[in-house]
Amino acid sequence: MCGIVGYVGHRPALDVVLDGLRRLEYRGYDSAGVAVLDGGGLAVERKAGRLANLEARLDEVGRDGFAGTSGMGHTRWATHGAPIDRNSHPHRDTAERLAVVHNGIIENFAALRAELEAAGVELTSDTDTETVAHLVGQAYAAGETAGDLPASLRAVCRRLEGAFTLVVTHADEPDQVVAARRSSPLVVGLGEGETFVASDVSAFIEHTREAVELGQDQVVVITREGYTVTDFDGEPAEVKPFTVDWDLSAAEKGGHEYFMLKEIEEQPTALADTLRGHFADGRITLDEQRLSDQELRDIDKVFVVACGSAYHSGLVAKYAIEHWTRLPVEVELASEFRYRDPVLDRATLVVAISQSGETADTLEAVRHARGQKARVLAVCNTNGAQIPRESDAVLYTHAGPEIGVASTKAFLAQVAANYLVGLALAQARGTKYPDEVAREFHALAAMPDAVRTVLERTEQIKALGRELSDAKAVLFLGRHVGYPVALEGALKLKELAYMHAEGFAAGELKHGPIALIEEGLPVVVVMPSPKGRAVLHSKLVSNISEIQARGARTIVIAEEGDETVRPFADELIEVPAVPTLLQPLVSTVPLQILAAEIARSRGYDVDKPRNLAKSVTVE
Repeated sequence: MCGIVGYVGHRPALDVVLDGLRRLEYRGYDSAGVAVLDGGGLAVERKAGRLANLEARLDEVGRDGFAGTSGMGHTRWATHGAPIDRNSHPHRDTAERLAVVHNGIIENFAALRAELEAAGVELTSDTDTETVAHLVGQAYAAGETAGDLPASLRAVCRRLEGAFTLVVTHADEPDQVVAARRSSPLVVGLGEGETFVASDVSAFIEHTREAVELGQDQVVVITREGYTVTDFDGEPAEVKPFTVDWDLSAAEKGGHEYFMLKEIEEQPTALADTLRGHFADGRITLDEQRLSDQELRDIDKVFVVACGSAYHSGLVAKYAIEHWTRLPVEVELASEFRYRDPVLDRATLVVAISQSGETADTLEAVRHARGQKARVLAVCNTNGAQIPRESDAVLYTHAGPEIGVASTKAFLAQVAANYLVGLALAQARGTKYPDEVAREFHALAAMPDAVRTVLERTEQIKALGRELSDAKAVLFLGRHVGYPVALEGALKLKELAYMHAEGFAAGELKHGPIALIEEGLPVVVVMPSPKGRAVLHSKLVSNISEIQARGARTIVIAEEGDETVRPFADELIEVPAVPTLLQPLVSTVPLQILAAEIARSRGYDVDKPRNLAKSVTVE
């Protein structure tokens, strides 16, 4: 949540910051603001709503006062305080010489606010962030840290509770920007005579692909010449440089109306890139493997923890891992995991799935698991993020930047990565012979072409989406691995079109949900293969017959050549025949396209659904 960019260099800071915010707006779009250091002064402007509102305001007041080469910006996903002008970032201290932008939540802000108010400070917003501005301003003005901006920020950070990224500028320090992080994303970008900080590398990828990942509880000072990093106590801290393996074109729309449509089309490439390099010399390999085969053999239970779409990918993983390894697998919402006191020990493997690698609930689930001595394997799309850093092994999805808030290519890449995790476990435990592992991997490697085939048939799905745009609700049914697909299809429709949508295990239909069926209600059914799961297939045909008899409009996603289902489908969407466990990779894609087209037909912004942000970095 919230996008942050800071800059010190030789270019006009306002231009660099606004360009960065455009690429970070997917992280939040309740408001936007900038602060630029210019001629001994601090120019600040902020505006509720999307970035375009801020840019219009800058045009109105004139940009001449924002001519400096140091500055920062923020795009907000509101937590404390309504999304209105006075709660927008940056926030300033009383002297209006210092400005702060913030991602995360200061959990003890109420006590800090009361302390400031008792001292006579008048706060002008409802945010937790403004308390930091005043505290850092006070520390810079007097006491042991007077005149030392990095020391002032460190002193305040030691008092803060919660997860946060903070970026601070001061009119008296025009040649530096100071930032801090705890359990919230922040990276440094290294250019020629210029340095950046940002929530995501996409903010500065136009200027440099050289970056540095910051560790937990660290403060960085950026200048034109480079950067210095310390911990919150002021001691020098180690960091890890890396090179971004994609360029600016990957973060642009490339002629598509929406990023999400581009990202749906990129799914074959995302799958291929995720699989590439993970099968060598007849063995499955991970990106960062700090668990030995013996440690994997000692595992007697697997937990998968994730949120949102990643959770649905974990439900698919359960079917594959249990089938291939005979290990029991539980899939948990990360937000509930640590609060129910799960039984964990050294023989437990926790698979943590997060696109950003910074999802607050998943990160805390990882920390709880490690505190109980469990092993942790991360599935992540972001190099150097916090969850991979705190895990025993990592598998990166290599889906590239995903700007659309509703996950598409990142979800499919997670599903593929989860299959690799299952095969790695089966390989280490000997529950599959090497030739069986090879056969499963090669079947997986054929999936990019299968997804490409689905994408060649989108016109039927788009036409259907336009027809369904007036529907009040849509139900989704599935069995076996089709059940998580049904849940994901319903989630996409909720996120994008703001429609009532529910996913059900089809076998539960008669236990209550069938009461929802009425004349004309669209019901999407994800059919299993008649070859791989013949019993389930026949049972699901019976389910379709039941709902069709009660007037529902049946939309069936089925394998090519499955003629037995045709009489029960008012609309039949055919997908390539693939192995049963791998079917989610092809059956999910039509549901993504359907949801996007319904949302477009209803006049909604597909990339930026209301109230949502791409990366949820607060609990």
